[in-house]
Amino acid sequence: MLVDNNYGKIDYGTYKDDYVITAYDLISNKWKLKILKYIKPDRPVRYGELLNYVDDITKKVLTDNLKSLEDDRLISRRVISEKPLRVEYSLTELGLRLNPIFKELHEFGMYYKNNKNKN
Repeated sequence: MLVDNNYGKIDYGTYKDDYVITAYDLISNKWKLKILKYIKPDRPVRYGELLNYVDDITKKVLTDNLKSLEDDRLISRRVISEKPLRVEYSLTELGLRLNPIFKELHEFGMYYKNNKNKN
């Protein structure tokens, strides 16, 4: 089914629902998008920074979600042997592929906030 939605033609017949669900499942919990938002493509971020940036997250929840993102190969973890021990997280090549999706989500969120009360 070909649909023209004013933003371009989309052939929904070519999209496999299982692929969409797979991608959604990788980032769909309460915390993963919030965590990924702060891991920039051009600079690793430290564990303590993430703990400060992500509102209301506990150490355990942050650790569990970082481990899950690492297991899914979206981020990498690097331990730097210095005192005190330092741990940095960065996006992997696979994780970098999420950037266009995040850009589109940002654009949609901005559009929605600006237009949700208009008739």
